[in-house]
Amino acid sequence: MADIAKSKIVIVGGSSGMGLALTRRCLDSGANVTIVGRSEEKLKRASNALQNPPNLSAIAADIAREDQVAGLFERIGQLDHIVSTAADIEGAYELLPAVDLKAAQRVVESKFYGPLLLAKHGAPRLLANGSITFTSGIAAYRPAARGSVVAAVNAALEGLVRALAVELAPIRVNAVSPGWVDTPIWSFVAGDRKEETLDAMAKRLPVGRVGQPEDIADAIAFLMGNGFTTGTILHVEGGHRLI
Repeated sequence: MADIAKSKIVIVGGSSGMGLALTRRCLDSGANVTIVGRSEEKLKRASNALQNPPNLSAIAADIAREDQVAGLFERIGQLDHIVSTAADIEGAYELLPAVDLKAAQRVVESKFYGPLLLAKHGAPRLLANGSITFTSGIAAYRPAARGSVVAAVNAALEGLVRALAVELAPIRVNAVSPGWVDTPIWSFVAGDRKEETLDAMAKRLPVGRVGQPEDIADAIAFLMGNGFTTGTILHVEGGHRLI
């Protein structure tokens, strides 16, 4: 595997959850990391939590806005890796009769159009041995009631990954597909039943626990560093597809 020390990495969604865990891991490895998100306040909190190291920068941008994505990469210039863990799913988990189209559109924008724009404007800045890694999810394989929108978007993103791996070669394009991971996003999914819901799933999974953000950071680091992996969906879900 390639050493990511001194690599220049952009992590969209790097201010919380899986993205923050990956940011910490990359910084500890000596990489230069730019975290990207819509909220300047969240970016500032994340930078402070990481103790504002000199190899960390933060840029506020909305990846659903093409002008902002283009401007982002104009500021960053040449780089080695692009990662997106961003997902706006607030209000998206509803039974079909209650699905709000605007909430569904936000999921599409954050998990499909956003990655598409990151690849469009970021790929020309990547070195030939660089990589792009997106985040899918178990919903594409084990959909549940209330989760039709997220399941569909995850599946679409995985199709995009395979197509981009062919079109953008030799740049590598992959996705990690997490299972249930204990991140703030569960506040939108389960509300005040978050702990109860995660505990119930932990009892069902072969590994006996739900995931932690660091589990997904490990997987993304592998995809960035392994030069013989492209067009792949790496499942990190504790055996969820088996139950």
